[in-house]
Amino acid sequence: MSIPEATTQGTLPFGAHETWYRVTGDLQAPGPPPLVVLHGGPGVPHQYTLRMARLAESGRAVVHYDQLGCGRSSHLPDADPASWTVELFLAELDNLLTGLGISQSYALLGQSWGGMLAAEHAVRRPAGLVSLVIADSPASMDTWLAEANRLRALLPDEVQATLLRHEEAGTTGSAEYAEAETVFYDRHVCRVVPNPPEVTASFDALAQDPTVYHTMNGPSEFHVIGSLKGWTVESRLPLVAVPTLVVSGAHDEATAACIAPFLERVPDVRHELFTESSHLPHVEEEERFLAVVGGFLDTTAPAA
Repeated sequence: MSIPEATTQGTLPFGAHETWYRVTGDLQAPGPPPLVVLHGGPGVPHQYTLRMARLAESGRAVVHYDQLGCGRSSHLPDADPASWTVELFLAELDNLLTGLGISQSYALLGQSWGGMLAAEHAVRRPAGLVSLVIADSPASMDTWLAEANRLRALLPDEVQATLLRHEEAGTTGSAEYAEAETVFYDRHVCRVVPNPPEVTASFDALAQDPTVYHTMNGPSEFHVIGSLKGWTVESRLPLVAVPTLVVSGAHDEATAACIAPFLERVPDVRHELFTESSHLPHVEEEERFLAVVGGFLDTTAPAA
């Protein structure tokens, strides 16, 4: 299905920088609370999540934005690596909600790293958050790394050898390493091959400026050596005070072990498994994803 055109788009000042956003629908119209979509990475811009803009077809405005350091927002390739923190992106999200005038009532959908960020936001119990969707996200990077390497061990021997050789040599920027990575990504990130144009656009943008991804994550999904290594929200999940939907794919790099803490510790939680999907069910099983997430948002919206 085609991706809806943006109704409005623009930038908001965030300190000395700018956050780019686009809105599908009317933020001022009466109706259910708007949905804010948090993309993954960190540093993989919004394009690959644009099919979620179709959730506006039911009268709910949908907000996409590029987090600082990627996409159409300010790029800071020379920033102090220590400045790229979870707290920075939480502050940017708060600034976006306030700047768009929706901080009193909104839903969040975070995909991958975006779900980690959404969980960090939710455990702070913001007054305006009405519901939460965590899509394909871990609650702990230790578990994520262990599971990614378990999946990596199932790759062909020659692929594993190539990955290890370049990691040990510090040559993870090579074309050969990227080709070996693709074998993993085609199994566990997006099983629609070739990838749809909007997915390719996000990965191309990441390749052009990998500052945030390399600083916070590392060179690949399974070689996590950045500042997020050791991150966890597990012990704080009982603080989530809104209805929560956890989405994952049967072939997802966010495996059952990765999402288990959300299901075990969030008080009001439900789970939907997409059996034909890996890390991008909104692309791999688009219609079902939209129906499931849209239905959840509709049933958890506060009464008018």
